[in-house]
Amino acid sequence: MKVAIVYYSQHHGNTKKVLDAIKELGDVKLINVDECEKADLKAYDLIGFASGTYAGKFSEKIIEFAGNNLPSNKGVFLINTYGLIRAGTKELEKMIKDKSCRLLGIYGCKGYVTFGPLKLIGGLAKGHPDENDLKGAREFFQEILHMNRGA
Repeated sequence: MKVAIVYYSQHHGNTKKVLDAIKELGDVKLINVDECEKADLKAYDLIGFASGTYAGKFSEKIIEFAGNNLPSNKGVFLINTYGLIRAGTKELEKMIKDKSCRLLGIYGCKGYVTFGPLKLIGGLAKGHPDENDLKGAREFFQEILHMNRGA
């Protein structure tokens, strides 16, 4: 099963850390939107979008990339890291539905954040994602793979 995960991971690399843990489980192509604005995703069976939380939602770069590159009729999953609250997914969920894709699941975990005034107090969620977060991400991904074998 061919899997691609498109991601945006800035500041502390929280999202990339989660994806590196997932990548250990198999052949997963990681696509950094900072390095790639366009990609042909038609050859992939499963497509993930991953981002930290920015103003309460996924990165604008991820949303734009998905709008320009997500092919129709694909299985899609979302991964998010956050300091306090998970990112809203409505915009991506609508895009997934509009492209006749299936949302397979959403995984979120805490990630260390020092944005703005949070820096003054030493940040939030220090030490995250931790090993329990990474274990949860691996279990989430294994379940996505299991659900889609033979699909």
